Amino acid sequence: MDGNVASNGNGSGGYRFRRIPRHSLAHLKLDPLLDDNLEQWPHLTELIQCYRSDWIKDDNKYGHYESINPDSFQNQIFEGPDTDIETEMQLASARQIKAEDATDDDLPSSPGRQSPNANATRVDLLEHHLGQSPLPAYEPAFDWGNERSMIFGQRIPETPTTHYGSGLKISVKVLSLSFQAGIVEPFYGTICIYNRERREKLSEDFYFSVLPSEMQDAKVTLEPRGIFYLDAPSASVCLLIQLEKPATEEGGVTPSVYSRKEPVHLTERERQKLQVWSRIMPYRESFSWAIVPLFDNSITAASGGSASPSSPLAPSMSGSSYHEGAFESIAKVTSDGKLGCSSSSSVIVEISNLKKVKESYTEESLQDPKRKAHKPVKGVLKLEIEKHQTALAEMDNISEGGSVTNDSLDAGDPIADIMFSKSPGNSLDGPQTSNSKWIALDGKDVSGNGSNTHGNLDICADDFQAFDFRTTMRNEPFLQLFHCLYVYPLTVNLSRKKNLFIQVELRKDDTDARRQPLEAMHPRERGSLLQKYAHTQVAVGARVACYHDEIKVSLPAVWTPSHHLLFTFFHVDLQTKLEAPKPVVIGYASLPLSTYAQLRSEISLPIMRELVPHYLLDSSKERLDYLEDGKNVFKLRLRLCSSLYPINERIRDFFLEYDRHTLRTSPPWGSELLEAINSLKNVDSTALLQFLHPILNMLLHLIGNGGETLQVAAFRAMVNILTRVQQESIDDAERNRSLVNYVDYAFDDFGGRQPPVYPGLSTVWGSLARSKAKGYRVGPVYDDVLAMAWFFLELIVKSMALEQTRLFYHSLPLDEDVPPMQLKEGVFRCIIQLYDCLLTEVHERCKKGLSLAKRLNSSLAFFCYDLLAIIEPRQVFELVSLYLDKFSGVCQSVLHDCKLIFLQIICDHDLFVEMPGRDPSDRNYLSSVLIQELFLTWDHDDLSQRAKAARILVVVLCKHEFDARYQKPEDKLYIAQLYFPLIGQILDEMPVFYNLNAAEKREVLIVILQIVRNLDDASVVKAWQQSIARTRLFFKLMEECLVHFEHRKPADGMLIGSSSRNPVGDGPTSPKYSDKLSPAINTYLSEASRQEVRPQGTPEDGYLWQRVNSQLSSPSQPYSLREALAQAQSSRIGASAQALRESLHPILRQKLELWEENLSAAVSLQVLEITEKFSAMAASHSIATDYGKLDCLSSIIMSFFSRNQPLVFWKAVLPVFNHVFDLHGATLMARENDRFLKQVAFHLLRLAVFQNDNIRKRAVIGLQILVRSSFYFMQTARLRVVLTITLSELMSDMQVTQMKSDGTLEGSGEARRLRKSLEEMADEVKSSGLLKECGLPENALLVTPESFKENRLSWSEVKSLSESLLLALDASLEHALLSSVMSMDRYAAAESFYKLAMAFAPVPDLHIMWLLHLCDAHQEMQSWAEAAQCAVAVAGVVMQALVARNDGVWSKDHVTALRKICPMVSSEITSEASAAEVEGYGASKLTVDSAVKYLQLANKLFSQAELYHFCASILELVIPVYKSRRAYGQLAKCHTLLTNIYESILEQESSPITFTDATYYRVGFYGEKFGKLDRKEYVYREPRDVRLGDIMEKLSHIYESRMDGSHTLHIIPDSRQVKAEELQPGVCYLQITAVDPVMEDEDLGSRRERIFSLSTGTVRARVFDRFLFDTPFTKNGKTQGGLEDQWKRRTVLQTEGSFPALVNRLLVIKSESLEFSPVENAIGMIETRTAALRNELEEPRSSEGDQLPRLQSLQRILQGSVAVQVNSGVLSVCTAFLSGEPATRLRSQELQQLIAALLEFMAVCKRAIRVHFRLIGEEDQDFHTQLVNGFQSLTAELSHYIPAILSEL
Repeated sequence: MDGNVASNGNGSGGYRFRRIPRHSLAHLKLDPLLDDNLEQWPHLTELIQCYRSDWIKDDNKYGHYESINPDSFQNQIFEGPDTDIETEMQLASARQIKAEDATDDDLPSSPGRQSPNANATRVDLLEHHLGQSPLPAYEPAFDWGNERSMIFGQRIPETPTTHYGSGLKISVKVLSLSFQAGIVEPFYGTICIYNRERREKLSEDFYFSVLPSEMQDAKVTLEPRGIFYLDAPSASVCLLIQLEKPATEEGGVTPSVYSRKEPVHLTERERQKLQVWSRIMPYRESFSWAIVPLFDNSITAASGGSASPSSPLAPSMSGSSYHEGAFESIAKVTSDGKLGCSSSSSVIVEISNLKKVKESYTEESLQDPKRKAHKPVKGVLKLEIEKHQTALAEMDNISEGGSVTNDSLDAGDPIADIMFSKSPGNSLDGPQTSNSKWIALDGKDVSGNGSNTHGNLDICADDFQAFDFRTTMRNEPFLQLFHCLYVYPLTVNLSRKKNLFIQVELRKDDTDARRQPLEAMHPRERGSLLQKYAHTQVAVGARVACYHDEIKVSLPAVWTPSHHLLFTFFHVDLQTKLEAPKPVVIGYASLPLSTYAQLRSEISLPIMRELVPHYLLDSSKERLDYLEDGKNVFKLRLRLCSSLYPINERIRDFFLEYDRHTLRTSPPWGSELLEAINSLKNVDSTALLQFLHPILNMLLHLIGNGGETLQVAAFRAMVNILTRVQQESIDDAERNRSLVNYVDYAFDDFGGRQPPVYPGLSTVWGSLARSKAKGYRVGPVYDDVLAMAWFFLELIVKSMALEQTRLFYHSLPLDEDVPPMQLKEGVFRCIIQLYDCLLTEVHERCKKGLSLAKRLNSSLAFFCYDLLAIIEPRQVFELVSLYLDKFSGVCQSVLHDCKLIFLQIICDHDLFVEMPGRDPSDRNYLSSVLIQELFLTWDHDDLSQRAKAARILVVVLCKHEFDARYQKPEDKLYIAQLYFPLIGQILDEMPVFYNLNAAEKREVLIVILQIVRNLDDASVVKAWQQSIARTRLFFKLMEECLVHFEHRKPADGMLIGSSSRNPVGDGPTSPKYSDKLSPAINTYLSEASRQEVRPQGTPEDGYLWQRVNSQLSSPSQPYSLREALAQAQSSRIGASAQALRESLHPILRQKLELWEENLSAAVSLQVLEITEKFSAMAASHSIATDYGKLDCLSSIIMSFFSRNQPLVFWKAVLPVFNHVFDLHGATLMARENDRFLKQVAFHLLRLAVFQNDNIRKRAVIGLQILVRSSFYFMQTARLRVVLTITLSELMSDMQVTQMKSDGTLEGSGEARRLRKSLEEMADEVKSSGLLKECGLPENALLVTPESFKENRLSWSEVKSLSESLLLALDASLEHALLSSVMSMDRYAAAESFYKLAMAFAPVPDLHIMWLLHLCDAHQEMQSWAEAAQCAVAVAGVVMQALVARNDGVWSKDHVTALRKICPMVSSEITSEASAAEVEGYGASKLTVDSAVKYLQLANKLFSQAELYHFCASILELVIPVYKSRRAYGQLAKCHTLLTNIYESILEQESSPITFTDATYYRVGFYGEKFGKLDRKEYVYREPRDVRLGDIMEKLSHIYESRMDGSHTLHIIPDSRQVKAEELQPGVCYLQITAVDPVMEDEDLGSRRERIFSLSTGTVRARVFDRFLFDTPFTKNGKTQGGLEDQWKRRTVLQTEGSFPALVNRLLVIKSESLEFSPVENAIGMIETRTAALRNELEEPRSSEGDQLPRLQSLQRILQGSVAVQVNSGVLSVCTAFLSGEPATRLRSQELQQLIAALLEFMAVCKRAIRVHFRLIGEEDQDFHTQLVNGFQSLTAELSHYIPAILSEL
């Protein structure tokens, strides 16, 4: 069908027209009757020309587009911190490969799975790109045809209507006939299609014969098939089969033998008789009949849906149909991607319900079984019935790309349903057409210019194509020549029984009965020539003879009144005589054609006995003798089928007048012709349509070369006809199908036999338009002209194109294109004027809002579109610019819409890219117009138009991108340069861009990315060279790309602004692309829905599916995709995108995800690629940007890192990152870019937490790159600050802990991974391996920047950096783990705050923050001193920073003073305070005022703790500030405070009860359940009122809660040394002991007992870091002994730091112990008392007023020392050591020491008693007396042991 392109076979090059030969459409053996001389009948010449000439089709009219296959999508992996999809996928595919090894070979290679080299062309383009092209990823299923069809007024190509309509083709072949009786005589039969309900024959008869085997000739070939055409399956359509056999011999074997019950077989004698008779009997009688329903309801129901062609088995028929076989073969073939070949849909039917004909029967009796009992014949007729697709090959829907456009074959089409039987068990959903090549029935590819000239691909030469009678009734133009008459003799009613048959002939006149009739009868045997006679069956022995014959008569082209049919009636004797029976003439009947031919009703004729000359004339009828008294006894019907002879009289008139005009036989003014033309208006529509083509041809002929009057009349008549035809449109299409077929195929501008039509047509129309423009009245016809303008414009164009082709036809070399044609100036002017008038119409009517205007606008656009390929493009540009002038600027919405449609249509031209400019130096004129107008539209108020403009842009670019012609890089570059000005416009007017909504922005951005991708560097630079601001805007656009195409999974954890703990959708999310499923996704998903879903549920690549496999539909899909989307769309009202997604079928949702992921990946990689280019160009300073900050680079890099990116992106980003830091490290690491650095550090740390190792390793390398750069471009200290800050931010954002199964917390995987990454960061050994894995050279870290001589990278510093970060990580982790016990264990809580404060010490802000947290915690616990220390520490940080900066009132001495209060105010911090200036952090908060604020807080807290001496020191630091500011009021307040403080100190000191500010306890922890505390000792500082019992209770309460079932808590009651090994396992022990603080200058070795109040340290600051406690013990193992056995162990503990500290407990770092023997103990005890008394006596008292307290304390001490009753003390020592046995054990030195001590003690007592006497008043006299007595008696007692005492005292 597609061959013979303009007879040189060259489709792509020179010629646009393709000839479509007509011979295959009709079985035309040209009738000899038509070959008479037609010269005198011009209209017949026209008609025959019209049916015979080849169709000429313009191949490029509807656009020609070959697209390449888009790249297939891969699964993009978007990892969260806790996912490792990559590894899962690898495992899954590994499993899959094992499973698939066995089955892989059987997979069909369908077009969806591209062969490896199919993408070769794309690969080389990708080499210098990082990722896929963004545009194909955005429009993965770009369907050019589909996009075009959305344009308003789009022209849709029609398939040429073939002679059998569109429906359905059925072939029937007779396989065999068998009778139970056996078959010995020949049987003949006819088959036709019959409508039972309407009782109407739908087709002519197909004849077949079945010969008994012995009569068969060896040469007989296969029986031919009969081919029938049907419109649509319907239950009432059936095959009517009639059998005939040789007429029965009188007295011979009757037909009843075939239906008798017994005996079944013919006897030998019967056989012989039949054989002999059938040989001599030429005439046949009817024998039996059957009706076979083709589409039986009961079956359709069973087989699911539309009538299944594989089931013509009616319930009334038995016989086996090979149903299963048929399905199997269909399934087999189609799974291979080929449509079922013809064999697959054939069904063999055995018909055993043959009914015997009883006597005569009529059609009625067929219908009504009750009327006569038809006996069944015992036999079976075997037919093969097959459904065919109508020859789709000649349909032009096989668009040039080879794809069948969807409307030709959609699952709802009758054709499609026919092609595949839908049975319930079958998983095929009908043929899936997609962009695959369409496989035709014979399995050959039918692609655009194939060479199947054979019309119906599976029709053999000798098939009989039955004429379809409905052709003559359809409202469709006749497309082929047929001209014949079917004659149906019905009955002959005679008075006597006869064996009657009828012979039929066609005669030219009735002058001589002996003349031979015309050869016009179609024979029954195929392949014979036309015959002179035909005869009917014999009606045996009937009075009323009935016939069932169909006699087909060819007619002459023009008939005269004397042409007639002659019927001769014969009687034949059916007895065996010596020779064959001779028929005898009984009579004749005649039927003149001109009178009866058009009649459809029954005709009755009388029978004449014999013929006389001129028997037709009325005058001779009197002479005739008639049978049966001249009654009309012969009934017959006629059916005229002719495409030459119009039944309508007005059309005949027109034809006649046309002939006279053409042959110049009519008067010259042609008024009759005018009348005939005008009367065409009144022809009924069916007749008009049937002869549409010839009528239009003749009218065009008149328009082309009639006079002016005729031209106008013909034009108006034509408009009228067209309008009527258009209104007849069944489908309301804007272009009526018949008219489209006429223009596209039939119209050939008279085959070049006459001058072309277009000049005449444009002139007539132009003059009409001008009259209208001048305001003349032109009548309603003008509106019709506008409505039909498309038709005339397309005619003009085709006429021009044909002329162009004919002009260059012979002179053109084979492969050159036809050069454009220069239109004659006059014609071009005429066309311009016409165009101008039409534009004015569009303009004016648009304002009224008429749809006609929009249609006209589209037609004008197509006119330009078509002209571009024919005439010089610059002439067309005149028309285009004329249009744009009319519609200039931003105009009314409707007009603007028209303008957009106009541009859309023109820019869809095949050669759009190659169009020139207006003058030779310009680039493409159309593209510049397009860009200009689209940009204007984005600024338009009408929102829908903005969206449309954005869409147009995307479609145009997609069209270029996928166009197979423009795949070379230089083509792509050229195209990118064409559209590059658009980017400039956007940058010039950014607000226009910002006003677009998200969906439109996406469309614009994707286009920008695509353009930039295909540009070369030289062109891209232009975008960056103009100004800094413009470059910035360019990168703003890039950031917009990242924002709009970010892929967010519904639950992305750890992304800025949407942490995993937020409720879903809290974070700021960019709207999904599928918010309004973009048009792209609609088509993409409809492709996707045609997926095969593999049964085991594991798609090709083991994880998700990879590529749209376009052949098979999935059985698991609940409904078709279109429905799904439609449903989803309709349910969107008020629903979120989220809900919309959830409403999709899971498979679709998965595809949607896949699409979005790939798009996101492609965009990110593209922007990355642009960034890298920019970075390289910035290095050469060839562009305009802010070189001080490189803000473009830094902001885009931040943008990259802060979005959710796919794995491919992380893999690609490192080399770029490294390169950027190589080139621009100094700028990027500078102070100005702190914010950038901080962000990058944050994100690198964030990625270092990821579970996916590929990402985590890359983060580590990223950190190493930063660290390396810091060695060159900034202090590493600052980087440490930055990293510490970001680590702290990350910790607050990250999930650091996770619940264990028992409810306790443990560190999370994230924390573990972060730790691992930080360790790897400092690992020199692993580093080169990591670099290699990440695609960087191994020495990447060692490369020194250009300006540096030596390599400064120091791994040891990196290590210390890593360690300080790990410290912070651990502190944070510990803090988080404590969260559950925070409120209980206040000690641990405070400690964890303290650790955090220390870990974050490099960053003053964080350090201060945690210190303040700690301060609050202490205040809650009422640990005032500790809280005060925190405040001091904070003030210390601030003061040091200020001193370091020299901008405070303090000096280093002040800091030293502060350090005395709080030793933690160390000097380390100072150096880094300045480095810590990072945006948002740093010195801004470190001011004198803040220091004063915290000092005052400390002052307040210290006074609450009653540590007044600290207050004094603090106020002394505040005073200089106020002095320097001369704030006297504040100074006065300070001094008042100081006064109060000093008074408080005095008060404390003078108090008789020694002042203690706190109590101290040593606590030892033993037991593994204590974790880190196990086997450690701490000193706790508790408020002064806490007793030992209190703290025991408190601690046991804290730790009991931590014990589980297997552990118990025990408190060790004494303070002995604990040997941990000896303790029971499973028990946790606490040992709690009260301890005393040790003064700085105290002699710990002295054996004295320590009485605190004797110490002289009251005025000094109470800062303690050593503590002691004494433990008595005996060496004999008894716990208690007498004084002589009692030893004492003194333990001194050294703590880490001093109290009051920032925490309530300090670790014991050193513990020493001394042992004192019993005698040393005794001496110590006595010396202690002596010292206390002496102290009391010697203390100077300033005034007499102090006497009272002194007296009281003196009394207390004396009473304890000398009162007699207390002889336990001194006396017990004497009795223990100085008497008897112990005294002998003492060394002499010890003895002397003891005695000396006793003597001194007594001497002091004596002095004290004297002083007491001086001080007492009257009331104490008695007491004094007692003291004196006591002293005396004591002396007496002692003298027993120490005689010397008396002399001493």
